[in-house]
Order: sequence, then C-alpha cells, then structure tokens
Amino acid sequence: MLKQRKHIRLINYDYSQSGLYFVTICTENRECLLGNVINEKMILNDVGNMIKKWWNKIQNKFNVISDENQIMPNHIHTIIHIVGADPCVRPNNKSFVRPNILINGSNNELTRGSTPTTIGTMIQWFKTMSTNEYIKNVNEKKWKPFNKRLWQRNYYEHIIRNENELNKIRQYIKNNPLFCNKDVNNPINYV
Repeated sequence: MLKQRKHIRLINYDYSQSGLYFVTICTENRECLLGNVINEKMILNDVGNMIKKWWNKIQNKFNVISDENQIMPNHIHTIIHIVGADPCVRPNNKSFVRPNILINGSNNELTRGSTPTTIGTMIQWFKTMSTNEYIKNVNEKKWKPFNKRLWQRNYYEHIIRNENELNKIRQYIKNNPLFCNKDVNNPINYV
C-alpha cells in the first residue's frame, strides 16, 4: 500500500495572491552541496553560486520581489513577495476566465487563461532550472552526482501575516549562519 502524503498547504488558499511568503527549500536528504558555514558566515561554493544565480532570476521571470534570503549548505530560506497577482484567480478553479484587453482598450472578448503563477510554480521552475544546470556541470565540471534528485520533493512555506512577523523572519534568515550548528536542517543535528 502506498504511503499517504501529508498536505502541507492551506486548503482553499490562493497561493498566487499578493502577499509575503516565507519559503524553505531543502536539498534531497539535506545533503550539504551549496557551501559551508565558516566562522559563522556562509561561504558559497560553485554549486551555491549557481543556485544563487537561478534564485536571483526568479524576480525577472515572475512578478515577485525576493526579499531577505539566505543560501545555507543544504537549504535556502527566503521571503517571496508576490506584488501583482491576477485578480481573476480563485482557489481550486482550474479553468478561469480572464478578460483579453485589446489594444484599443475594449474589453469585450473573453479568453481562457492559463494557470496563474503561484509559489509552487515559482519553486518548480527554480528547481528545474537549477537541477538542469547542476546535471550539466556534473558532466562538464565533474560536480558530485546526486542520487535521484537535487531537491527534496516539496518545500516549506509560511504566509507572513503582519509586519512584526515579517521582521522576526527577516532576522531569523539573516542570523541563520550564526546558528547553523543548532539549525534543525543541519545534518549534524539529526538523531
């Protein structure tokens, strides 16, 4: 019998709507591939720099701002600010209707829209692009091959609800290298 996967997203929440989201993405098996913390500072290796490059491209690809972020040896903490969500999007509405704005400004034609950009869409794009480049560099630069996949299957996210929470999360992300040895995502802390 297949193991039932636990739902970690809010049911009926529209993850494409404007807002701030605290996201953590972990490497598969939390393998330390992205660099090392030395003297309480994160030092990215070639893999970490490649990951940083793809993460920075998210702002150009999607209508978001990457707020505070920190790449760690085996995970990324980031705050994503979706700034311009599609107002026609509703949760669980797989085929929504979006007005087609014509050049002359008339709005009398309706077309079926594609799936809106969500946090999940962005993370999937980031994982795909970075994994593809990693595989290329395994072949070209002899990077360490990974087993099955580079990233864990899912990601962790938290909807940031107020400024106080935002400031606490920003501080947590900034200080992550300082507390690396106590971080639950650090393999030395696995029991």
